[in-house]
Amino acid sequence: MKNKDFEIIKKLIEIMKEENLTEIEIKKPFFKIKLLKESLKETPKIEVKKEEIKERKEIEEIKEIKEDNIYILKSPLVGTFYRAPSPESPPYVEIGDEVKKGDILCIIEAMKIMNEIESEVDGKIIDILVENAKPVEFGQALFKIEVRK
Repeated sequence: MKNKDFEIIKKLIEIMKEENLTEIEIKKPFFKIKLLKESLKETPKIEVKKEEIKERKEIEEIKEIKEDNIYILKSPLVGTFYRAPSPESPPYVEIGDEVKKGDILCIIEAMKIMNEIESEVDGKIIDILVENAKPVEFGQALFKIEVRK
C-alpha cells in the first residue's frame, strides 16, 4: 500500500465517525474496500419503579416472626440458590443448625455474581425450602428459622 492509500482509508474512517456510520463499502472495477466499525452493544437500561423499591425495602425491613417464633428468610433477588460455596464444599447450614444474625446461610448467583445471603435473626434452622442449584424468585421463601431471643 502506498501513503496515498492510507490517507484515503484515514479519510473514510473520519467520514464514518462524523456521519456515525457503522459500515462503509466502496466497489470499483479495480478495487474494493469495506470498513466495519465494531458497534458497542448498548447496555440495557433498567427501570426501577418506586413501588418495587418500596416493596423491597418493606420485605428487607419486615421480619416475619409469627406467634410460634418462626422467621421466614426470603430471597432478596432473582437467581440460582446454592447451599455451599462450591460443589465440593459442605453446605453452609443443615436442618437443626444454630445460626446467629449475620451467619451465611446460602449463596444466590445472579448475573454471574455470587451473593452471600446472611441470617437476619439468631435461631435454629428448622427447614430449607429450596433445593440446591434451583432457580429462586425475588421474595421466595428460602429458610424457616426458629427464633431465639
